[in-house]
Amino acid sequence: MVEDETTPILEQLRYLCIVSNNLDEFFEVRVAGLKHQMREGIDKTGPDGLSPGRVYALVCAEAHALVTHQYYLLNHRVLPQLADEGICFHRRGHWTEAQRVWTRDYFLREIMPVLTPIGLDTAHPFPRILNKSLNFAVELSGVDAFGRPCTHAVVQAPRALPRFIRLPEALCGCPYGFVFLSSILHANVGELFQGLTVEGCYQFRVTRNTELFLEDEDVRDLRLALQGELSHRQYGDEVRLEVPENCSEAMSRFLLNIFDLGDDDLYRVDGPVNLVRLMQVADMVDRPDLKYPSFHPQLPQEMKNPGNWFDALRKRDFLLHHPFQPFTPVIQFDQQAAQDPAVLAIKQTVYRTGADSELIEALMAAARNGKEVTVVVELLARFDEEANINWAEKLEQAGAHVVYGVFGYKTHAKLCLVIRRENSQLQRFAHLGTGNYHARTARSYTDFGLFTAHPDITADVSAIFMQITGLGRHENLRYLWQAPFTLHTGTLEAIAAERRLALNGQRAHIIAKMNALTEPEVIEALYAASQAGVRIDLIVRGVCLLRPGVKGLSEHIRVRSLIGRFLEHHRIMYFRNGGDAQIFIASADWMERNFFRRIEVCVPILDPRIKRRILREGLRPYLRDNSQAWVMNAEGRYQRLHPRAKQSGFIAQADLLRRLGRAPETS
Repeated sequence: MVEDETTPILEQLRYLCIVSNNLDEFFEVRVAGLKHQMREGIDKTGPDGLSPGRVYALVCAEAHALVTHQYYLLNHRVLPQLADEGICFHRRGHWTEAQRVWTRDYFLREIMPVLTPIGLDTAHPFPRILNKSLNFAVELSGVDAFGRPCTHAVVQAPRALPRFIRLPEALCGCPYGFVFLSSILHANVGELFQGLTVEGCYQFRVTRNTELFLEDEDVRDLRLALQGELSHRQYGDEVRLEVPENCSEAMSRFLLNIFDLGDDDLYRVDGPVNLVRLMQVADMVDRPDLKYPSFHPQLPQEMKNPGNWFDALRKRDFLLHHPFQPFTPVIQFDQQAAQDPAVLAIKQTVYRTGADSELIEALMAAARNGKEVTVVVELLARFDEEANINWAEKLEQAGAHVVYGVFGYKTHAKLCLVIRRENSQLQRFAHLGTGNYHARTARSYTDFGLFTAHPDITADVSAIFMQITGLGRHENLRYLWQAPFTLHTGTLEAIAAERRLALNGQRAHIIAKMNALTEPEVIEALYAASQAGVRIDLIVRGVCLLRPGVKGLSEHIRVRSLIGRFLEHHRIMYFRNGGDAQIFIASADWMERNFFRRIEVCVPILDPRIKRRILREGLRPYLRDNSQAWVMNAEGRYQRLHPRAKQSGFIAQADLLRRLGRAPETS
């Protein structure tokens, strides 16, 4: 998206930051896992026959190339274009005298008082470095006030300090002028070491292993155990060291030795060592013309005035398509349940929900109003553990029952169940989604959410909650496929059914959309279906281990990935089923972890009207996209599609925005 000329320039900057954030997490978890295997002497090869050491070498080569290209785009594409638009980052070597005076005054007033320079000697060992924090390694010469020779020091930048500072417009000659914190500190670092000579000052950043390790037999209280682990996360084993390109060889070697890292772990970058913080620039700059056009999510006509949600749901199911349609009805569903005297109980899963959540507030209000509120909080949702612990504590204080699922199985299903007394009978209402109960990500992730009062589906949802919160044997569900029990077999059986139809000479077609496809048995089943003549269209945003278009194996399979303004996140399955189409939406990708190590749910769409919507909105536009789609070849490489001669360009997300959303009114 950064190299796509149609992407607005401030959005290009955002995408660069997203790449950095994703790369950080990749090192914190995946690369950290490889290094752990190598340290433990584990030589076991994976399905590809490669040892951890060989995989690590390949990963390093790709990561170094990616980082080099990322900073090339920053310096040669993004920053120059921003400067052309009056958004400038002033480098230290090009400051005017007035800018030098201003930045020095800013340093003395706002930065220096909160810094603690640490000289390194026998009495001052190298300080503990927080994961991904900004630090400065300083080379010194001279003797201090106590007669000690000075060679090295470390300055840690508190996280409260902004990583870039806006200059007064009068000083920079453009509407938006910024300087990096690292530039200000470099220019004034001598103020911290009076009487000494600064020979060099280099920013650096260390990435650590942030994986949490909890042993089942040692855990008595998951929340307490996790809280204990979280306190150590910032100081896990070192994985990566980032320094600027001009860092001296001596200092680079010194830091590598301190952190027990090798040459492959050193990343020299041409710019700030942490690009993630630049994400804030787009929010600080009031230039709508340099961002994606704003839009207003619109409710389906049938949902604009539902009145009482429960009265409406007794008549028909409803489907929401985020972000083109708003998340607010999901919040209103919980809010109305919290205030409705006829509602007896609410049960909900929480995987990711954000630091501020109206939905959780509604659940707390329901508990205070005397409802039986049960919330399954997944404490091990990676990088959201602390937020989920905080919500769990608040929910308990409000009187809700909080459980943490089943140890060893992440609760990844997206479920909400409301039980209401109506005419002396209990009536269930449910929401089932493909995405998290997270209002912010619902504005940028594509997901479906189904509201239903179907008695069998809601009974299945109730059975799943009973299973998670209580003890007992697995209960056969009426409609839902559930991991780790029936989702895998249900998926394989549906694929096999299409294969049988094709072998009998009937038309057979599978369309599946997901984030990742890696599970070997499902891949083998798709290959077998293709060989039988089943037409298979796969829309896979991320990792796909299947290879399409291989003669004699996968000639009838096509794989594409969509990269656009929104993160493609819904999971959808379509099976032609002899003309009586089966359509499912799910919380799970086709991965081993989702099938066997998580609690997931896949729900069939029973309403023909909603089936048509999912085909019309969730699948067909993505198969038609010829501008933001990337198609995989038989070697596993992707090539971007472009409209053919005399063919109009078609972008699925833009089409859905046009059909479902509404652009802001102009004067």
